[in-house]
Amino acid sequence: MKIFEILDLENKGIFGTLLYFERTKTFIVELPDSINEWSCPFFFSSFVKKRIYTIPRDESLNWVRTRIIPSSRQNISSVLKTHKMKEYDEIRLIELSRGICSNDSLFIRQTDKLPEYVSERQKINITGCSILSDKKILLMYSDDSLRIIDLHLIKEYKDVDKLLVNDELFRSCKYGAGGYYITFNNSIDIPSGLLYKKSEKISLTKNDLFAFISYGLIDTSEVCDSLECSRQNLAYLVKKNQLTPVKENVKGNLFLRSDACE
Repeated sequence: MKIFEILDLENKGIFGTLLYFERTKTFIVELPDSINEWSCPFFFSSFVKKRIYTIPRDESLNWVRTRIIPSSRQNISSVLKTHKMKEYDEIRLIELSRGICSNDSLFIRQTDKLPEYVSERQKINITGCSILSDKKILLMYSDDSLRIIDLHLIKEYKDVDKLLVNDELFRSCKYGAGGYYITFNNSIDIPSGLLYKKSEKISLTKNDLFAFISYGLIDTSEVCDSLECSRQNLAYLVKKNQLTPVKENVKGNLFLRSDACE
């Protein structure tokens, strides 16, 4: 992750923070809670008015794009060649320009330290997720808590209604860059903060869950050893519904230890 301070040349102060996650090429803009809609650039005013200080990734990327040469520029190939770039790359371009733009007095400066307000917010970022039945999702958070969100509770949020009727789309769930959101088909994002507020905490920790997975689940080889049978015999038991795998795979299945070793 790269960290940039967003500074204001006129007011000589730090306005916010720009984060960049290299693996997913994702930008996130973080603004301090102390800012108001009148003191922030117009681009962010609609978010700040709603007290949204962590800017969604698509809008963070749009903000970056307002501060660099657009990909549609007629001479873009020459520009990229001059800077020894093989392809259009937002992070490289904003580093070269330092984010300086004629629209305002803001610019960026790379740093190696997160401001305290960003570190505090990241305590409720997501570290893992798994879909459950009935359009529910198990969420693991940086504060080591486990929570369950029922998507029906946030069906009014943008495009969540599509997840409730499209099972394939729902099953594409994964957590996004830095744990700032979960995403479906990399197109529908739900922010971690909203999920944290609307979800129900369960009295287990992430370590409890990992312990259950480590001890409570066993693979095909372990089941065969426990039952002293061949893989062919095990396949017969599964076919006759005498043993049900919790996950099937061409290379082998996973079973509940309590089912396979009773």
